[in-house]
Amino acid sequence: MLPAGSRLLLSDPIFYVVSALAVTFLGLSKGGFLGLGLAATPLLALRVPPVQAAAILLPILLLQDVISVWAYRHHWDAWNLKVLLPGAVIGVAAAWLLAAKVPEAYVRLAVGLIAVVFVLTRWLGPTRTRAASPTWIGGLFWGALSAFTSALAHAGAPPFQVYVLPQRLDKLTFVGTSTIFFAATNLMKAAPYFALGQLTTENLAAAAVMLPLAVLTNFAGIWLVHRTRPELFFKIAYLMVFIIAIELIRAGLVTLIHG
Repeated sequence: MLPAGSRLLLSDPIFYVVSALAVTFLGLSKGGFLGLGLAATPLLALRVPPVQAAAILLPILLLQDVISVWAYRHHWDAWNLKVLLPGAVIGVAAAWLLAAKVPEAYVRLAVGLIAVVFVLTRWLGPTRTRAASPTWIGGLFWGALSAFTSALAHAGAPPFQVYVLPQRLDKLTFVGTSTIFFAATNLMKAAPYFALGQLTTENLAAAAVMLPLAVLTNFAGIWLVHRTRPELFFKIAYLMVFIIAIELIRAGLVTLIHG
C-alpha cells in the first residue's frame, strides 16, 4: 500500500500535467537533443519542492540512460570520456560536500553567463576553419563543472557543450559521448540523493507512474536525432545552449532579487 503522501500526489491532476511535460523534455534530451532536459526540474517544481522534483526525476533519468546508452552504444569518443568522467567524480563529490553552502541561484547564474559568452563567441567571432583540440585539463575542468552543476542545479548540459561542441565531433558521436557521460554522472548522483533521504516510497511511486511516457519520449528523441541533418542538428544545439543559458541567468537573478 502506498503512503498517504503518495496517494495525495498521484491524485493531483496538475501534477500529471507538469510531470508529463517534464518527462517529455527529458525524453527528447536523452534521445540526443541535449539541454532540453534542463526544463524538467523547474516544471515539476511548480507542484512539488525543487529537491523532491529532482528526486522524482532521478529514477526516470536512470531508465532513460539505459535506453539511450544502448541506442548509441557504437557511437562515442573514448578519449573525451577518459578525461570527462574523472572530472565528473570530482564534480559530484564537490557538490555533495558543498550542497548546503553553495546557493543554487549562484550556480545557475554562473553557468548561464559562461554559456552565453561561449555561444556569442561562436556566433559573432571569426569563423573557425579547424575543430578545437580536446585537452586533459579542459576535459577534467569541464567534466567536473558539468557534474557539479548537474548535481546541484540540474544544469550540466551547458558546461559539457562548451567543451565538446567546438571539437566538431560527428553528430552521433557527440550524442553518444554525452549520453554515456550523463548516464555515469546520474549513477554517481544516486548515492547523495539516497543519503539525503530523497528516494522515498512517495517519490519512487510518482516516478513509476511516468515511466511509460519516459520510454516513449526517449525513443522519439532518438528517432528525431537520426533524421535531423548534421548541420541543422548543431545549429539547434547552439541555439538550445543559448536559450537555456538565458533562462539560467533569469532564474538565478530572480532568486537573488526576491530570495
